[in-house]
Amino acid sequence: MKNLNYKFKNQKLLERALTHSSKSSENYERLEFLGDSILDFLVAEYFYFNCDESEGKLTVLRSHYVSENYLVKIFDNLNLSNDIILGKSYQGEISKAIKGDVVEAIIGAIYIDGGIKKVKDFIRGHFDLDNYKNFVDDNYKSKLQELVQGNFKCKMNYVTLPYENGFKSSFYMDEDKISEGFGLSKLEAEQSAAKIAIEKLFLIG
Repeated sequence: MKNLNYKFKNQKLLERALTHSSKSSENYERLEFLGDSILDFLVAEYFYFNCDESEGKLTVLRSHYVSENYLVKIFDNLNLSNDIILGKSYQGEISKAIKGDVVEAIIGAIYIDGGIKKVKDFIRGHFDLDNYKNFVDDNYKSKLQELVQGNFKCKMNYVTLPYENGFKSSFYMDEDKISEGFGLSKLEAEQSAAKIAIEKLFLIG
């Protein structure tokens, strides 16, 4: 797998990182658990030493680069779809969740096979962290979901109702109302509520 830019000494580790639970009990799940933690740490470490932004902004950046959507992008860039080992019981296209898990499992496998420096090389080579200044995310609902899921253990929901000539949306974490937003459409109101919640929870605009 030349796209990885890493040659495994133990090919069985790579095979396990690509094996879904529908195929074998010797699958990627434990490697994914390890890789998830390593990725979080190394991305946080990179931004700590290379970015002078506030803690809130650092949290947003880290959440972006370790999010499922970004991991799916990495998976697709590596052209891994034909390398996934699936059981006959698995039907349909490879899900976003599997794509993200496989990338994390590969990170875990590289760590076991080659150590932390090789994982750093892999992340720096594929995650485009140096380009963080060009990162713009105005999908506040998506950003808020990633931030809350990464930092809190709670349920999230929006209550959006007609209001005057548009809509009013209230964002809740468990039973606590965090913010309100207004807009001409339901989505606009929810995006507004999400933006305000981010500013309130993470002290960033």
